[in-house]
Amino acid sequence: MGSCCSVRIRADHSPRRDGLSSRYVSFDGRDTSSRRSSSSSVPLTPRNEGEILESTNLKTFGFNDLRIATRNFRPDSVLGEGGFGCVFKGWIDENTFKAAKPGTGTVIAVKRLNQEGFQGHKEWLTEINYLGQLYHPNLVKLIGYCLEDEHRLLVYEFMPRGSLENHLFRRTSYFQPLSWKLRMRVALGAAKGLAYLHSPNAKVIYRDFKSSNILLDSNYNAKLSDFGWPRMGLWMFRVVLLEMLTGRRVLDKNRPHGEQNLIEWARPYLASKRRVLRVMDARIEGQYSPSGALKAATIAVKCLAVEPKYRPTMNEVVKALEQLQDTDIVKAEEAQKHRRTCARF
Repeated sequence: MGSCCSVRIRADHSPRRDGLSSRYVSFDGRDTSSRRSSSSSVPLTPRNEGEILESTNLKTFGFNDLRIATRNFRPDSVLGEGGFGCVFKGWIDENTFKAAKPGTGTVIAVKRLNQEGFQGHKEWLTEINYLGQLYHPNLVKLIGYCLEDEHRLLVYEFMPRGSLENHLFRRTSYFQPLSWKLRMRVALGAAKGLAYLHSPNAKVIYRDFKSSNILLDSNYNAKLSDFGWPRMGLWMFRVVLLEMLTGRRVLDKNRPHGEQNLIEWARPYLASKRRVLRVMDARIEGQYSPSGALKAATIAVKCLAVEPKYRPTMNEVVKALEQLQDTDIVKAEEAQKHRRTCARF
């Protein structure tokens, strides 16, 4: 864990404004700023570091408080590794925000910078820049930050269910496979988060959409996380939706030849009610209707369109998932009513 916990920074300069682009990127990951009006390119953020930090309502934490809150960043406090460092579990007093004893107060997640040099500082600042100004039920809440000497830390709300990735791909007793109902709830929540980010109210580039960055609260509500420096690899909604339907990773070299690329393998099966059942995750068999599986697959198919103009907007995806969820609820109620009727005879 040594590389996770290093916090030394060589660069003391504030990042320049030109790194924090206000250009739009479409839901498929393509730059669409040239197709939008000039008003859509209005920057979300102030120009420099000082203005960014002053413009937020975030809590400022001292390094010593966070060190105590996480029990000196002990290895057994590690929750995972985020975009630029390890994430530790900690506890703070809900009123004073000072460190609290383990098991008391409010649980938090503390991300500690591990990248040396200027790039890590830019990621830290970008996270504050976005989550310090954006508020939505499907975005993880940033509580505050630490900027003390060479230390750069971020303090988030704790997400007790962990990441979607763990529930889809880890075969342990702690991470149980998500049911069909929960998978569709998570898909809808993630879609709502993306729709908000792409809206005129936010104008945010979110290029790291993947299952490991979708966190789940105690009620399995999905929240998007990790708004650090944009990466070159774009993981789109279509990929995550396919992962939820199939229970397979988008790229898996351990699969037989011809099944290693999820999109290429699944695409021929997604347009048929009969054939789509062949690619569905066996762990949720019997929890969905064939028509429900086909409707979810149809959303993925539309998102896989080669031409961007044929792909749905995130608002359209949200509407389709809401209709699918409503249909599942109605069918579940009808099935329950049928069972009650049969029980009377």
